[in-house]
Amino acid sequence: MGDIIQLKASDGHELAAYVAEPEGAARGGIVVIQEIFGVNSHIRAVADGFAADGYKVIAPAMFDRIERNVDLGYDPDSIARGRELKGRMDWDNPLLDIQAAIGALSGLKVGVTGYCWGGSLAWLAATRLDGVSAAICYYGGQINDFRNESAKCPALMHFGSEDGSIPMEAVEAIRAAQPDIPIHLYEGAGHGFSCDHRGSYDAGSAATARQRTMEFLAKNVG
Repeated sequence: MGDIIQLKASDGHELAAYVAEPEGAARGGIVVIQEIFGVNSHIRAVADGFAADGYKVIAPAMFDRIERNVDLGYDPDSIARGRELKGRMDWDNPLLDIQAAIGALSGLKVGVTGYCWGGSLAWLAATRLDGVSAAICYYGGQINDFRNESAKCPALMHFGSEDGSIPMEAVEAIRAAQPDIPIHLYEGAGHGFSCDHRGSYDAGSAATARQRTMEFLAKNVG
């Protein structure tokens, strides 16, 4: 069980963040970037899971710039609400908040991982931010819009073959633009396949993706 801390971005904005500490010295740091549902129970569980594997983890509350304490579920009303909140966000301000989380992990090599909206932000963290040693992007629906940007660190991507939100043409366009980045496609998996709070959860694909993620982190972060 983690704690809530406060971060300050370079523009002075203060935001909450969930922090999960490992037992003993941290092998590295991880910034976990939320879906459109806030730092909810799923994201906190993801952070706790990485902490159990020896990493210090920070999950910044990305919606704090427009609404604080966002903690949504996965029912249709919550999905609509999350989309509305995300629609009010730009790309630049969230990156300031991610950079603040990276800074709070000072002294550690830092990996950034994100899910859904957070997956796209994880890619932009790899291409635009400093202090990122690795980026793991789970089903980032807008990565294709930024596919020609150059990552400053190793990156890894996970997509489901049956993702109704991300056309396979987009995945192939990303693959063509980034031939050196491992892009894994999970057959039969839909959007959000790694989230065990969603109906689209695919246990086999989630386990394989996590194993690949952990191997990638061990290689590039520690």
